[in-house]
Amino acid sequence: MVGLAVAVAAIGAVSGAVSALGGGGGVSARPQVTRSPTLAPLPAVPSPTPTRASRTPRPAPTTAPSLAPQPSASPSKPAQAVSAALYTSPDSQVLDWIRNHPDDPRRPLIERRIADRPAAVWFTEYDPDKITGEVRQVTSAAADEGRTPVLVPYTIPGRDCGGASRGGAPDLAAYDGWIRNFSAGLGRSPVIVILEPDAIAQSDCLSDSDRTARFTSLAGAGRSIHAADPSARVYFDAGHSAWRDAEEMATLLRAAGAATSGDGIFTNVSNFNTTADEVAYARRVLAALGGPARLGAVIDTSRNGRGAPPDGQWCDPAGRSLGRAPTTDTGQERIDAYLWVKTPGEWDGCRGAAGTFSPEYAYDLAR
Repeated sequence: MVGLAVAVAAIGAVSGAVSALGGGGGVSARPQVTRSPTLAPLPAVPSPTPTRASRTPRPAPTTAPSLAPQPSASPSKPAQAVSAALYTSPDSQVLDWIRNHPDDPRRPLIERRIADRPAAVWFTEYDPDKITGEVRQVTSAAADEGRTPVLVPYTIPGRDCGGASRGGAPDLAAYDGWIRNFSAGLGRSPVIVILEPDAIAQSDCLSDSDRTARFTSLAGAGRSIHAADPSARVYFDAGHSAWRDAEEMATLLRAAGAATSGDGIFTNVSNFNTTADEVAYARRVLAALGGPARLGAVIDTSRNGRGAPPDGQWCDPAGRSLGRAPTTDTGQERIDAYLWVKTPGEWDGCRGAAGTFSPEYAYDLAR
C-alpha cells in the first residue's frame, strides 16, 4: 500500500499485479444500485482449524506497504486459532510452491502457518467478460463449505497513482461496468469485500474533479454489491494508523460514501502496524465518520506480529512476523474481523518482484 502520497502499496501491488485467479484477474463490474439493504451479521466463528481441499493453485496478488513513517512497536504473539467461518481458497502462489516442493524442509512450517489459513482472493485484471465467472467460482466454492470468502476488487483506474501496482480499468465508466459484473458473481451468501485498497487514502495524485468522480464510482460500487448480495459486507479504504489523521481520513471516506454505501472501513492492508494501534485508529476514524452504529472495521494482521520496523522501512522489511490469525471473532467492539488481506510471503517489490511468492520470506515470517 502506499504511504503518505507515494503509491505502492495497494493490495496486489505487483510489477504487473498478479490475478488471484489463475490466468486472469477476477471479477466483473458491479451493478449500480439505488439502495443499501440491511446486512446480516457475520457468521459465527467456530474454533477448529479448517482442512484444505484439493486445489489447483492460482497466483494471488500482493501489495506494497505504505511509504509513511511507521511507529515502532513491541512484538505481539500471533493467535493460534483460525476462524472456520472464513474461506481458504485452494488457489494461491503459496500452495503452488508447496505442491511443487514436497521435500523442502521449510514446507511443513509454511504450509501449517500460512497456506492452511484463510487469505483474501484478489481480482486485479480488467476482464469484464470473465470477471463474473471468476467471482462465482470463489463464492460458490465458499458457499458449498458454509464459509465466508474475502474478496478484493482492485481495478480502479489510476491504481496506485502509477506506482508498482499501476493498472486498472481504462476509465471510470469501464470500471462501473466491471464492478457490476463482479457483483453479478457474488451469489446470495455472506462475503466480505475489501473495496479497492488505497483508492481513498491515496487519492492525492488526482485532481479535485477526478477525485470526486472516483469517489462517486466507489459509492456506486458499494451499492451495486449490496444490491446483488444483501449478505455482503463492503469495507472502504481507511489507510492505516501511521498515514492520515483520523478526522482527515473520515472526511475522505464520507465523500466516498463509506457511511451510506458501505459497512465500515479496512486498515493496515499490506502494512505492519500493530493490531492495537490499528484498533485505536479504526475507532477514531469510525467516530469521526459518523453514520449508522453498525459500521465496523476490519484490520489486515497478516504481517504485523512484531509491528512496523523502527526505521520506517515499508518495503520487504526484515525481522517481521505473522500477526493474529484470520478470524471474525475479535472480542473487540466495532472490530468485525482480523484478516489476511495480503498473503504472507509475497514480496512488496524491493527484495523481489512485487506480488511474487518467496519461500525464504514466508519462512522468516512464519518462524
